Amino acid sequence: MDIKAQLDLLRKELNEHNYNYYVLDNPTISDFDFDQKLKELEKLELAHPEYFDINSPTQRVGGTVTKNFDTIVHRYRMYSLDNSYSKEDLLDWEQRVQKVLGDVPVEFTCELKYDGASITITYEDGVLVRAVTRGDGVQGDDVTNNIRTIRSVPIRLNGDYPQSFDIRGEIVLPLAGFEKMNQDLIEIGETPYSNPRNTASGSLKLQDSAEVAKRPLDCLLYNIVGSDLGVTTQYESLDKARAWGFKVPTISKLAKNIDEVLEFINYWDIHRHELPYETDGVVIKVNSLHYQDELGYTSKAPRWAIAYKFKAEQAETVLNSISYQVGRTGAITPVANLEPVQLAGTIVKRASLHNADQIAKLDIRVNDSVYVEKGGEIIPKIVGVNLEARPADSERTVYIKECPECGTKLKRNEGEAQHYCSNVYGCPPQIAGRIQHFISRKAMDIDGLGEETVVLLYKNELVENYADLYELKKEDVLGLERMGEKSADNLINGIEASKQIPFERVLYALGIRYVGETVAKKLANHYKTIDALAEAPLMELITVDEIGERIAQSVIDFFSSDVNKEIIARLKEYGLQFVLEEKESTVVSDVLLGQTLVVSGVFEQMSRDEIKQAIEDHGGKVGSSITSKTHYVVAGDKMGPSKLEKANKLGIKILTEAEFIALIQ
Repeated sequence: MDIKAQLDLLRKELNEHNYNYYVLDNPTISDFDFDQKLKELEKLELAHPEYFDINSPTQRVGGTVTKNFDTIVHRYRMYSLDNSYSKEDLLDWEQRVQKVLGDVPVEFTCELKYDGASITITYEDGVLVRAVTRGDGVQGDDVTNNIRTIRSVPIRLNGDYPQSFDIRGEIVLPLAGFEKMNQDLIEIGETPYSNPRNTASGSLKLQDSAEVAKRPLDCLLYNIVGSDLGVTTQYESLDKARAWGFKVPTISKLAKNIDEVLEFINYWDIHRHELPYETDGVVIKVNSLHYQDELGYTSKAPRWAIAYKFKAEQAETVLNSISYQVGRTGAITPVANLEPVQLAGTIVKRASLHNADQIAKLDIRVNDSVYVEKGGEIIPKIVGVNLEARPADSERTVYIKECPECGTKLKRNEGEAQHYCSNVYGCPPQIAGRIQHFISRKAMDIDGLGEETVVLLYKNELVENYADLYELKKEDVLGLERMGEKSADNLINGIEASKQIPFERVLYALGIRYVGETVAKKLANHYKTIDALAEAPLMELITVDEIGERIAQSVIDFFSSDVNKEIIARLKEYGLQFVLEEKESTVVSDVLLGQTLVVSGVFEQMSRDEIKQAIEDHGGKVGSSITSKTHYVVAGDKMGPSKLEKANKLGIKILTEAEFIALIQ
């Protein structure tokens, strides 16, 4: 046997043993024998570097050092899931599903919601080519080198896999492995990790993949994304993924109705503590992929899936004091400072009190014994008070009347729960907060500049607003704390590079109240330039898709400010992008110009995505739901009956696939 064939055979055999051990949990060879074969392969590869293969089992040990993780745009957006906490929430969701699909039987898949770090892995021709963290759902970090070290992630697939697809899952740290890692740290006098989820997430961003390889990380896959996948249901896709070599949890259920869904939830709410991983709920999905297409998405989440969250863990502790934080918009947030207590794997010292109404509603007082809950929130919250333990000399909490930072009298707008400091341009946390928002990853994403550095720059009177960043010189920052030659270069270079950030992200970075990422994109796409947006009247703004009166008024107020006008004028001089970059147009005609079309059903000659692209190519707009503004519905087989009924009721013309093709031709 020649060397190449010998290498291929050894690699294939070791990959199979990895699969048996880490995926099936059914080893067919001893650890010693496995190690001997791995050493044999290492020797051969060392002697014959011309046959190097990045996908070899020897590369699982890592060794690649990644200084900066590239940002990658997801091929298919990673949406969040809407959460539910009760049977009533689930029944409401089921009713919304049935309203769209009509009176048809709907099956659901139930899967446990594992608490880890979300990942999407791309395979081309059965080989792992890329792994990207969830990030903000639109883009994430390329962590391919680190993911390759996880033994339960297949490098090469088996069977009838699609030519190209993404698969999604959670990178988790099994409880036993987490405990072993912490025990090892304690023995050498180091601080143990706080919880498995954060440790797993942090592991993905370690620069040395050899360090990642030392951690007992696991990867549990649950969702295939792509076209021509060869499956028609979610449940079938789980079976297929297992056959291709993925570690797909076997704890799942095909439920005929919502009652069977609730049975699954009730069982695992009790038995989840017997599992080797942390779980925090159950994900319920409409099983039919066709129905999933019919239901579609909101701006944040799929309509065909929902997460049922198990009741959050609670702990009782003492409220030592209440402090007040000022946000970048001037909103005041009261925070409870607690006697440290263990909760859901972390030590909790602070909890959100939300606003004055919440404090009054629960009658929360300093020195109270309070119940703290952590249920899917970054900052835990107080949910109740142990009145029996309340001290006799307890006094009601009086909410502050002045800003804790600048002394300005607080105001509270009618219909709003929060108090505000109106000293927009003189209150230090608001000034620093706006700059911190401006440099954040989803906005200008300035390398070398973090929140702490912003505070240092402000305290040293080097910046008073985000326009000042573009006047900084290397010598200005060199004297700052922890700012060496290289750090100073990175900061100045990062600021310079941010001038290429596209207009929609610059608009978001400006920090206009109520203008988040999605709204910023809508406004940028509609108005094309900052000047056109700044001059837009209120009633015109309200007509823009998804822009209500509150957002429109906030935009008007922002551009009415002389301070903001001056800052934008300076940013223009520095070369920031205030004009939408026109992408190469795919429009081939204006046959559908100004018309909105909704696509529904299964088609024969074109896929749904191809029809949607064709609509845009011919000047039309693709609508997500049928309204009085819809011009046509392109209907295929199995069109949802509720959509058909609504189209008929509104008198909207329904086109067959053939009629649509004839129309655009």
